[in-house]
Order: sequence, then C-alpha cells, then structure tokens
Amino acid sequence: MSTVTQTGCPECDGRLNTDASETVCAECGLVVSADHIDHGPEWRSFPDGPSRERTGAPLTRSRHDRGLSTEIGRSTRVKGRKRRQLARMRVQHNRAQISTKRERNQVYVFTEIRSVTAGLSLPTHICEMASTLFRSAQSADIVRRRSLEGFAAAVYAACRVQGVSRTIEEVVAEARADRGELRAAYDALNRELGLPTGPIDPAEYIPRYATRLGVDAETERRAREYAVSCTETGVASGRNPSGVAAACLYTASCDLGGDVTQATAADVADVTPVTVRNTYTDLRSEE
Repeated sequence: MSTVTQTGCPECDGRLNTDASETVCAECGLVVSADHIDHGPEWRSFPDGPSRERTGAPLTRSRHDRGLSTEIGRSTRVKGRKRRQLARMRVQHNRAQISTKRERNQVYVFTEIRSVTAGLSLPTHICEMASTLFRSAQSADIVRRRSLEGFAAAVYAACRVQGVSRTIEEVVAEARADRGELRAAYDALNRELGLPTGPIDPAEYIPRYATRLGVDAETERRAREYAVSCTETGVASGRNPSGVAAACLYTASCDLGGDVTQATAADVADVTPVTVRNTYTDLRSEE
C-alpha cells in the first residue's frame, strides 16, 4: 500500500481522482497509487430485503437444506483411533441431516438434476429452477406413484420456461430414466403446475447444430436468416423447432455448396430425414 502526497499528476500535472482503492489521473489515466485494501462495508444492501453479509456460501435451491448444512472435514494429519472416530461421526452426521422421507427424495432428485444440468452444460439458474419445480411438485402431491428418476424432466421443464434450446431426447441421454418416465413426469408438471411454457425459437438451436455439423460462419448466418423467416412466415408453426433448425442448416448448406445432407442434419437434431425434407420443401416454396 502506498500513499500520495502530490496534488497533481506526476506525468501531466492533471487532476487526480481517488476512490476506495486507487488514485487515477483524470487527464491521462495514470494510476498514481493503488490501495489493495477495500475499506468498504463487509455486506451488501438489497432494496427488497435486509442486508446480507458477504460471508459463507450462497443459498441454493438445489440442496435440500438450501446449502446451510455443515460438514465434518477430512485431514491427513489425523491417524489411528481418532481418524476412525471422525469417520463414525461423519456417517452419523450425514444421516442426521436427512430426517424425513421428503428430504431423502429431495436429496436423490436434486443429485439427478445437478447431474443432468452438468451433462447438458446448462447454467446455474436452470438447475435452481428445476429444483424449485420439484419442490412445487412435492407440495402439489404429484410425485407419489411416479418414478423419482423421471423428475429429471424438471430440467427440461425449466428449459422450456426459460426458452433454452434443449430437447427431451438430450435430457433422456443424460438421465437415468427412460423417455416414458421423463415424459410422464413432464406432463404432470406442466398440467398440475400450469407452467408458462412456449415454443422454442428454432434460431436458438442453430449455433449448437452448426458446431456439430462443422459448417462455416457464413452457412450459420444464412441458417439464422432462414430460421427467422420460418418464424415470421409461419413455416415453423406446429413443427418441432429442432427439426426446423436442422432444415435451415441443410438449406443454407445447399445454397453455399456445402456437404451437409438431410441425413446428417436430421441426425444432429434427432429427427427423421422426412422432417428435414418437408421443412426444406416449404422453405423453397416461400422463395
């Protein structure tokens, strides 16, 4: 940490501005001094609630206890009887954290949700929303007589609500449940909770499918234009948006002399070549 006694910049004699951590010349931008100690408060204030201290891990809905539990750590320095005693204490502590069947089900499903979201490279807010949906499903008593593994469909439901482009087949590939179990759980969530789901924009699928097909940037750009046109003209109405995106990439590749076939485009979108062909025919008829 350094202090500054001069009133002007040593380079240009300009005016100096000082904030909480550094002193900077307002004319040339020279950092005259830097104080790495933040003298501000150790908390943040929110307009919709009380102040929260900036200490500890943040709360999360993807844990049955919102992340407020404690853990008995491990150490290589502890040996012999003391180490065995700590192991027994750790087992008892973990058992005591889950006191009801409801919490046990939450631990099981939340672990599956985190696994699926990680496998699909989804952001944290999708995992949080999926966990919230399962809590709501428990409160609405729609979990009973249904497969717990199937409620990984909460991830697909969260994607639909947030407009994130993921298909049910992609979720099936990462989940331990089969397609029937996932579909039954999703239908129950959608019906009983009244989810505000809507169709996914086909353009959302274009970047991922373009990467898998190995097309260039110009083909991807033209495919985006076709996707926008499909939405505006109604070609995408009532159709699988994933298949529409594949057809747009195939059409753009044909325009630019690429080597994408209907079969390869259909394969990345997990649809049939007939689906791609029908959308391609409608796109050509609109020109």
